[in-house]
Amino acid sequence: QSNGIWDAHAFGAKGDGSTLDTKAIQAAIDACADAGGGTVRLSGGIFLSGTVCLRSNTTLAVASGATLRGSPRIEDYKSITPQITFLYRSRFTKSLIYAEHQDNIALTGGGVIDGQGNLFRAKKGDDGGRPYLIRFSECRNVQVRDLTLRDSARWLSHYLACENVAIDGITIRSRIRENRDGMDIDSCDRVRIANCDVYSGDDSIVLKSTANRPCRRITVSNCTLSSQASALKLGTESQGGFQDITFNNCAIYDSRDGVAIEEVDGGACERINVSNIVMHNVKVPLFVRLGNRANPIPGLPVPGMGQMRDIIISNVQASKAGNIACSITGLPDHPVENVTLQNIRILFAGGTALKDIPTAVEDKPASYPKGEMFGILPAYGLYCRHVKGLRLQNIDLGYDKTDARPALIADDVTDLDVFSLRAQIAPGADVMLRLINVQGSLIHGCGLQDKIASFAGIAGAQS
Repeated sequence: QSNGIWDAHAFGAKGDGSTLDTKAIQAAIDACADAGGGTVRLSGGIFLSGTVCLRSNTTLAVASGATLRGSPRIEDYKSITPQITFLYRSRFTKSLIYAEHQDNIALTGGGVIDGQGNLFRAKKGDDGGRPYLIRFSECRNVQVRDLTLRDSARWLSHYLACENVAIDGITIRSRIRENRDGMDIDSCDRVRIANCDVYSGDDSIVLKSTANRPCRRITVSNCTLSSQASALKLGTESQGGFQDITFNNCAIYDSRDGVAIEEVDGGACERINVSNIVMHNVKVPLFVRLGNRANPIPGLPVPGMGQMRDIIISNVQASKAGNIACSITGLPDHPVENVTLQNIRILFAGGTALKDIPTAVEDKPASYPKGEMFGILPAYGLYCRHVKGLRLQNIDLGYDKTDARPALIADDVTDLDVFSLRAQIAPGADVMLRLINVQGSLIHGCGLQDKIASFAGIAGAQS
């Protein structure tokens, strides 16, 4: 130990990439914690390791040029079940770096943590055979900064029921296959994520609430994201709900869903702000879904119907979107409430012919939520159903290939305000805007770019 720094080499770590250094690294962490805290430093090599457990007041610093590499042998990882009651308590028990009920812990240093996840083969029913890279459960005052994190065998980093977490300057490269989320913020309180670059095989940054407590007071800003699933997401697991969430100043590319806001497991999703987002080559840029999958936490009752309200999405630009359309959907008698879309510009692929426009869309209350869950929607731009209090202001919609669908459909919507809607419309399309069973609507300040038979079509006995 020197000046509050414990060097793992002094505890027997070889850093040669082949010797298992787990015991040496853990011994350095324990000595550091027993002395009241400080920094454990890995430098000048590749440190092969199984599970190491952080302790209060300790920082694990993987120095620039050094790598902490996960062992390819599953038996080198401890099986640890978090004490908190949550959805996956008995299924996923292994990780490279673990901490539970610890305060003032940090990962930093400028180096690389590599899970070698491509060496672990996913087998159906064998969830325990793929370790996380990082898992912190019920920890307080957590910092993860200035590291490159690679190739986890499962979710790359799982923060479960933690408080006061700062994640800054992290680069994630983990696109090897499914279940490779970049960051899972789960039932946490007061989390700041900033200045990160995530390229993941599953969701890039995803908020979950798998415990019976909300994920709340979370901010994500100044990040660059790409995902084979959702880039920015609330859900799918949402038993505890979401409160006071902000996503802003992010660039998203080459993803399935851009921003996905989902409440399907009984909680309340409320006070969500999304702003200043740019996207390119994202199949479904915006997806908002209140469903009723009602997945129970083991040992707890099946959750009742959830709620979703008070969502503002503003200043979004997206190019090269797919041809499915964006959607905001609740369920009959359980609408999404108080949603504002403002300053939105999206260019879709288009290309749907009149004969291919679907005539009906199933509600699918219990289905897994994702932007493509309904298939091709009957609007090319924005499809809204079962919504109460919908504000659409300064919306600009277009397509690359001629599309016969209306730009916007509102179905079973109460209190609709559409202001300054601009949209491309195909010569063969009958309307730009279709209202079905809409009550209390105000349509104003809109304009037509193309000549069509009618601006709006109104249908349904409740209109």
